[in-house]
Amino acid sequence: MAVPKKKTSRSKRNMRRSHDSLSGVNTVVCENCGDSKMRHRVCPSCGTYRGRQVVKMDDENL
Repeated sequence: MAVPKKKTSRSKRNMRRSHDSLSGVNTVVCENCGDSKMRHRVCPSCGTYRGRQVVKMDDENL
């Protein structure tokens, strides 16, 4: 069984974990309604994508 010979220091441990953090989500402003949405996705509030109405929005969807 593999056992480390020496204790890993706090510095080395934290350097190894430096890439484990979460990154933020990129959002853009919808051209139609001005609400924020994720890039390359249909707008959840108005249902448009690249200037076209893709999803029909009813009162129950809002």
